[in-house]
Amino acid sequence: MSSQDELVTKAERLLDRLEALLSKVEEWFPNPGGKDTRLEGNGRIYRWVNHRNGGFLKPIPFHKGIELNDLVGIERQKEMLVRNTRQFLKGYEANNVLLWGARGTGKSSLIRALIPAFHDEGLHLIEVAKEDLRNLPDILESISSSPSRFILFCDDLSFETHEPGFKDLKALLDGALSTASDRFLIYATSNRRHFMPEEVATTRGSGGEIHPEETVDERISLSERFGLWVPFYPFGQEVYLEIVFHWLHVFGLETFDREKAREAALQWTLRRGSRSGRSAYQFARDFAGRWKMGHEQKEG
Repeated sequence: MSSQDELVTKAERLLDRLEALLSKVEEWFPNPGGKDTRLEGNGRIYRWVNHRNGGFLKPIPFHKGIELNDLVGIERQKEMLVRNTRQFLKGYEANNVLLWGARGTGKSSLIRALIPAFHDEGLHLIEVAKEDLRNLPDILESISSSPSRFILFCDDLSFETHEPGFKDLKALLDGALSTASDRFLIYATSNRRHFMPEEVATTRGSGGEIHPEETVDERISLSERFGLWVPFYPFGQEVYLEIVFHWLHVFGLETFDREKAREAALQWTLRRGSRSGRSAYQFARDFAGRWKMGHEQKEG
């Protein structure tokens, strides 16, 4: 190798090292133009992704799943949320919504079902994990120039005392973060009505505060920022069975033994200890799969 070739090889190695170093520097230090916040693509559903000194809303694949007509036994809740969403899309006054109550009763599914129902009217969904609540100002900045309307979806939201995300969300709902306030609403689900454990110590001797009522007021203040509360309750047996038969029909079963399916569905709840929409859906998938497998073997 000539001295000139050797010099070129060394120069290439040096450039490779410099590029690697620059990549690290970009991660360590903010860029001169400020935070990197943007909205990528034109998806139906987005998720916030932290990136270097900022972040961006990344579209995630949309798969047609549960629709509004599939949600049985929560007609009143569905009516409340659909009405509020329609008001929002038409530019009328609408409220942030808290869907709270029993597990597996359709809170999250109801919110996600709004997308296939209203996407053609300009509705988009942004999934915001609890740990990303601190990025709410950046998320709002990234949608500030978009003509679309967004629902910020906080799923299964709950807090322990003094978590930082609690104050972030409270400040947002108070109007402190007013960016794009006519372009977004917050829909949150929680198994707790006030997002926090209900117990509060009431005496100094047990480690409580001198004025425990102030602690209670602080705890419930966040849920009060939601103008619309939509409660969900455990299903009774008949509603549970109605959901089961709905899904068996959706899965294509027409000539099955309904009494046998009914008994099996009730046994399923005893084993699972849950009579919810989620357990009804899971049973229906199991029953339909086994029925189709047996039917196929008989025909073979």
